[in-house]
Amino acid sequence: MMFLPSGSQDEFGNVVSNRNMVCEVFRDIIANRGFVEISTPLVEYASTFTNRYVGMELQNLLKWFNRNGEIEVLRPDWTSAIARALVRLKSKQKKWAYQGSVFREDQPGIEKRQIGIEIIQTPEILGESECLFLAKELLEKLNINEYAVELGHTDIFEELTKSLKLPAAEKQRLRVAMHNKRKDEVFAIVTQYGDENLATELVFLIGAYGSIDILKEYEHRWAENAKLSAILQHLNRIITILKEVNIHEIMVDLGRVKNLPYYSGIMFRGYSSDNGDLCFSGGRYDKLYDQFETNMSAIGLAFDVDILANKMGIASKRERIGIVATDDTLAFAERYRSKCKESIVEIVYEVDPSVPYDKVLLVKKMNGNFEVVEA
Repeated sequence: MMFLPSGSQDEFGNVVSNRNMVCEVFRDIIANRGFVEISTPLVEYASTFTNRYVGMELQNLLKWFNRNGEIEVLRPDWTSAIARALVRLKSKQKKWAYQGSVFREDQPGIEKRQIGIEIIQTPEILGESECLFLAKELLEKLNINEYAVELGHTDIFEELTKSLKLPAAEKQRLRVAMHNKRKDEVFAIVTQYGDENLATELVFLIGAYGSIDILKEYEHRWAENAKLSAILQHLNRIITILKEVNIHEIMVDLGRVKNLPYYSGIMFRGYSSDNGDLCFSGGRYDKLYDQFETNMSAIGLAFDVDILANKMGIASKRERIGIVATDDTLAFAERYRSKCKESIVEIVYEVDPSVPYDKVLLVKKMNGNFEVVEA
């Protein structure tokens, strides 16, 4: 018996059909919104993703040595690969879209199928809104109408901790503790470096999650900090725009921190309202292009295709018809198929009782002509 590696699986039927449908709907939307498709190689050099600007851990990538002794990996991230490609391309096109898998060992299943967009050199509000407009259109065209959008901003944590003299490793440990909402660990790290007031502020910030009403509290709390006030104004502007396009289930997480070094501004996620599945995530990453000595504003959004396909449930049921034919009536049966455009039509020589046909038709010769009659 032959087995698959851990994390790999064969898939059949509606799982595959729904996934393909997600990609088809996505491609139609991006074409109508002026995006150009881009594809990068499945195999890349590890350094594209492990350099200090991207910051992925080599241990989490699927990797090997090539014949020259260089480390190659299966693509773990679309955003970094696309940035590398666009710098070389030097195109004036600003809106790009992709679809394909990413591979990492620190995620369930190793392979994650994604579709997504990257928008470069576009005014902040315009680019951020376009990402969320597209997310709304895709979810609703897939009949996923119950979802919530969550907003955060990388610079809140960075602004609050800029005066704290933390070694790089300790600051990353603090970010992880913030991400995991470990209040005790956050307090311990910050007080160790002598700022109990900041420790209290960050612990309080961890709880700044939920309704957009939280923003009003923090507008007062941060009134004397111009940078933080500007961030709250920016979030409020996005929220106003989302409400104007009828996205009303909006949350904020002011304590959210970046999980990769290149994020540098607004961050957003989309959750299904029924069970909290993460349907999409993205944000601004202007700093990613610093590695190419290029000043480039950029924002992106990625969808988890498998989650979207699963949220669609079983593909909408279509009538299934079996047409019973013979060698002599086979061509006529094939021509008749065109009259059943909205149905699944199978031509058979005999009916298999295990197949759940909604209707069985017979091709008969009557008065010298072929006709179709219901069995």
